[in-house]
Parts: sequence; C-alpha cells; structure tokens
Amino acid sequence: MTVELRQGPGSPTNQASRLARDSAPLSVGFLLLHRFTLGAFANFVDVLRLAADDGDRSRPIRCQWRIISPDMSPILSSCGVAISPHERIGDLRRFDYLVVVGGVLEEETLLVDTRFDDHLRHAAEAGIPLVGLCTGSFVLRRAGLMNGYKCCVSWFHNSDFLRLFDGLQAVSDQIYVVDRDRLTCSGGASAAHLAAFLVERHLGKALAAKSLRIMMFNEAAKGETAQPTGRLEVVVRDEVLKRAVLLMQHHLEVPLTIARLAGKLKLSRRLIERRFRSELRTSPQAIYTQIRLDHARHLLQRTPKSISIIAVECGFCDGSHLSRVFRSYYHKTPQDFRSGNGVSALSQDIC
Repeated sequence: MTVELRQGPGSPTNQASRLARDSAPLSVGFLLLHRFTLGAFANFVDVLRLAADDGDRSRPIRCQWRIISPDMSPILSSCGVAISPHERIGDLRRFDYLVVVGGVLEEETLLVDTRFDDHLRHAAEAGIPLVGLCTGSFVLRRAGLMNGYKCCVSWFHNSDFLRLFDGLQAVSDQIYVVDRDRLTCSGGASAAHLAAFLVERHLGKALAAKSLRIMMFNEAAKGETAQPTGRLEVVVRDEVLKRAVLLMQHHLEVPLTIARLAGKLKLSRRLIERRFRSELRTSPQAIYTQIRLDHARHLLQRTPKSISIIAVECGFCDGSHLSRVFRSYYHKTPQDFRSGNGVSALSQDIC
C-alpha cells in the first residue's frame, strides 16, 4: 500500500503550496528511513498540518512540510504502508528544520545505510537544526552530528544505544530533549509534543494548543515529562538474552516464571540460565528483579503514585514486599528514596 502525498499542478491546494513556499514562517523537511515508524511521523506532521490553517483545512499557509529523498521511490514504513516523497533532496537551506524519522532498529540497514549522512552534515554546516524522531537519533549519532549534544532515546532502545555507541549515555527518562540546534525525541506520541514545541516557538502557543486539542491531547507536554518506564541499564548483546529481557520488561505486573519465559522463547530453562551466567554474570531471576526495581524507582521518582500501587504495578505482593526488596538493593526504603527526590505520594503507606 502506497500513500501519495503530492498535489495536482492545477489544484487550489497546490497554489497555496506555492504561496506558502515563499512566505511560510515554518518550513520542515522530512527524511524517512527504511521501515520508519509511521506513528511518530504522523503525529509530528499532523501538528504542523493543523497549525498551518484554520480549522483542519490543511492548507500549508502558516507552515509547510515536504518529504524529501535521494530518489522518488516509495519509502516503506514498519507497518507496511509506503509513503511517496514530494521531491528530491535538493537545496536544504529552504527548510527551518530537517527531521530524520527512524523506526525498526535493523543494524544492517539503519546503521549501515549512509545515503543521508552527507546531506545531514551539509545541513548542520548550514546551521539548519536537526531533529531525530524515534531511532532517527541513532542516525544523527552515527553520522557524528550529536557530539557534545544531549540525545533523547526511548527507554525501549536505551540498551541498544549503550551497546552500539559504547561509553555514550542517552537521555531516556524524558520524552524529548532540545539542546541548541539538535532536537531528539523518543518517538510515538512524544513526536506530537516536540512538534507542538516548534509550533509554539514559531507560530504561538494558541496554534500549538489547537493542534493538540484536535488530536485529542489535553495539553502540551514539556520535554522533561517522564517516559512511561525507566531505562534499562543492562547492556545485552546476545540476541536470545535481548528477547528474554524484552519479555521481562513486558511482564512487570505479573512476572513470568523463568520456566515460562524459556517456554515463550522455545528454549530450555537451563540454556537461558547458562546464557545469563555467561554474558551477564548473574541469574535471570536477578535481572528480572533489577528490571522491576528500576521501574519502581522510576515511578517513585517521577509519579505521585502510592507505594502500594507501585508495588502491584511492579509485580510485588504489597508495599511491605517492595520495601524489603528495595532496601536490600538500595539500602534505603522506597519512602526515603522518594523524599530524597522531592516527590509527594498520593497517600501514605505503612511498610
């Protein structure tokens, strides 16, 4: 399925496009990577579309957007929908921002395909701010364009970032980061909030709020808004272990037994345990507990949820159970940890 985003040469919309090209206060170019995330792209571009015109008439009057590519071949998204570019890359100085939309982390394509690198470097040299959506930040990092900049990465891909860019830390506890002329976000719904930030910067707060309301967001979220879960600090290179750790992350409230986890991977429990011991020097149970405690710590630090609610959401029997395990790992109670981070609970818990 291919989606055509071009307008006919004689249409009123195309005439508006030509007018906007000369006068739009905000102009954005998109580079879509192979198997890009359609949701992140759609959220970002829809905020621009709704801010560009009155109502949802979609004429590019206040801002414009163009999908550019080295050739005119349709670009396949991760969900199978293909998008046709508007035009070839050409002179990038016509854009106020250049947005790289990443997606599925396939190392043989995402980190090897360098077709965009020279264009991105030329844009940076010309002073054009670069935006990375989802794993678009990986491409900016690989191209050497994030040196000295903070880089936002989804909690889901934090361990991949640590593995691929050894020794470099990413910001994966907030939804987007604006660091001078580099803007990066974790993908998904956060792309809409980053776009709203740009609309507010160039066109005003009212238009940013209007776009988000039509898209059913209550209000704009600030960049420091917490991601849904804490980042995983464990660096995993073994493919089997990566799948195992992802299963653990996806089953926090009702933790899987190691035997059931091994069954889902169609491997023996003994093999799973041997792989963990070989690469991580610990047991799968210990890693699972660490993941659950990391999420509990994230919720304690970034939300006002009660200790008992956090305990249940992280797979512990109750607040007392969480407190015992938390104290054994961090040498302080959840309440002490929370008070040290200045977050008030919804209710007091006795542990």
